[in-house]
Amino acid sequence: MNETLLQLAYKAADDKHAEDIVVLNMGNISLLADYFIICHGNSDRQVQAIARELQEKAHENGYEVKRVEGFDTARWILVDMGDVVAHVFHKDERAYYNLERLWGDAPQLDAPEL
Repeated sequence: MNETLLQLAYKAADDKHAEDIVVLNMGNISLLADYFIICHGNSDRQVQAIARELQEKAHENGYEVKRVEGFDTARWILVDMGDVVAHVFHKDERAYYNLERLWGDAPQLDAPEL
């Protein structure tokens, strides 16, 4: 099966035990991306491992990673893969920024719907 970028990114985050993975359909809300993936890790190392896995899986499957921000500090890493943007938070930062509330108009997708 040829996985879509969204499926691939979700699986990459899940494979590194990202917690509370949320997918927002940004299609009619933002010009930035079609989907946001929001998740968190419990340590700096885990947050970096999740972001690294997202990048590696995208490259392995022929998708371009446009940019990565915040990798060194590992508090909020943004992985921009074009149509899909992943926000990988340290658990302490996630509640503070609360992107789910900020983008509350965006419909959430459940994993089986991906």
